[in-house]
Amino acid sequence: MLTVVKPGLLTSVQDLGRYGYQKYGVIASGVMDQLSHRISNILVGNEENEPTLEITLLGPVIHFDQDSLISICGGDLSPSINGDSVRIWRTIFVKKGSKLSFGPAITGSRAYLAVAGGFVVPKVMDSKSTYLRAGIGGFEGRAFKAGDSLPFNLPGELSRVLFEYMALQAGDKPFIEMDWSVASDLIPLHQKDPSIRVMKGKQYPLFSQESKEKFFSQTFEVTPQSDRMGYRLKGSFLQLENPGELISEAVSFGSIQVPSEGNPIVLLADRQTTGGYPKIGQISSVDLPIIAQAKPGDHISFSEVTHETAQQLFLEREKKIKQLKNGILLKFR
Repeated sequence: MLTVVKPGLLTSVQDLGRYGYQKYGVIASGVMDQLSHRISNILVGNEENEPTLEITLLGPVIHFDQDSLISICGGDLSPSINGDSVRIWRTIFVKKGSKLSFGPAITGSRAYLAVAGGFVVPKVMDSKSTYLRAGIGGFEGRAFKAGDSLPFNLPGELSRVLFEYMALQAGDKPFIEMDWSVASDLIPLHQKDPSIRVMKGKQYPLFSQESKEKFFSQTFEVTPQSDRMGYRLKGSFLQLENPGELISEAVSFGSIQVPSEGNPIVLLADRQTTGGYPKIGQISSVDLPIIAQAKPGDHISFSEVTHETAQQLFLEREKKIKQLKNGILLKFR
């Protein structure tokens, strides 16, 4: 079990999402950065869809009420245990009574904390994700507050092996890090002003030639009016060749809509189920973790990629994740 001493800016329980209910108007929700969430679970021996704590920009202070096996992946929010800095993208054994704190965001904007066994929260419509606007899922359907306590599930076989191995290595130390980490080519490069690979959207041909050129040649700023639902961008004015009304249709994570005001909106984890604005682009799956780590004030540029290339990049990443999982199994089983 852990206890929240300070909640941070926004800390909530999330898994990979609530799917199968969008036809009823229920959003998918889930983690913003699926890659970091998945790897964080893998590092502690969990299934990839076990819920993690999604920590945004200003992190919480967490007290561990029992010996725990954890990992922190995603943005570098300067984590420390009992005042000593701790590295991300690796397995960590933490002893009972220790405190995990976070400092300034060095890179990225979101970190993901997994614990061996996962967190004990009820499933709502087949998911443990927190849908903040509806107040369902996760921990009482809300972000964490000071004093909240969250119990852990019993760890599985691989988690127990990792736990016992690291507990033996820890000795009298309050925590210990695994002596190996995730391969560097699997860790996204969280740049301040990232370039995002994008496929042309369904309504791309309807935009003016000038708007098409601006979209792929100029930068856009992430504005403070951004959240888990979508990033509102500010930059060059984009418009249709012949403005008109469109029929609403399904949207997905990474859809880039352009409302009549001309500034794009990147739809994210808490996106609506349908949208009527024209979609100029769709972010490739491998770059969704990069856009998810952007924060207000960052400048984003877009580069075109074909569907075939995007699919190949996705398959290459999944192959690397599988290699990570197999490597851990071979070492500890």
